[in-house]
Amino acid sequence: MHIEYEEFDTIEDIFMYMASAAPPMKNTMPINSYKGYVMSFIPLSPSNGDTYLMIYSKGSLDPGIYEFDVSSKSYKKVESIERADKVYFISLSPKRNTIADFAIDKL
Repeated sequence: MHIEYEEFDTIEDIFMYMASAAPPMKNTMPINSYKGYVMSFIPLSPSNGDTYLMIYSKGSLDPGIYEFDVSSKSYKKVESIERADKVYFISLSPKRNTIADFAIDKL
């Protein structure tokens, strides 16, 4: 497995990156809060799944739904996905994530 890295200063920067990279009409994306990092993995080699881009920042998020407003570059925890003009992130805190463990060890 090979990991490429893109580090950001803030969680808002990660959300901005993910919102701009999302395919049209996809307004809900998963993100992990794991071992002191907020991160997402993007497969760079979809055919064999061997290379990933880890987008990350130091920090943490409680599990749940976060509404992100691109224009104000701000997010807030919400109870449900309600607005088509916002981007939503589902924060998960896995008990174990082997790809993240591998990537964090290589940082």
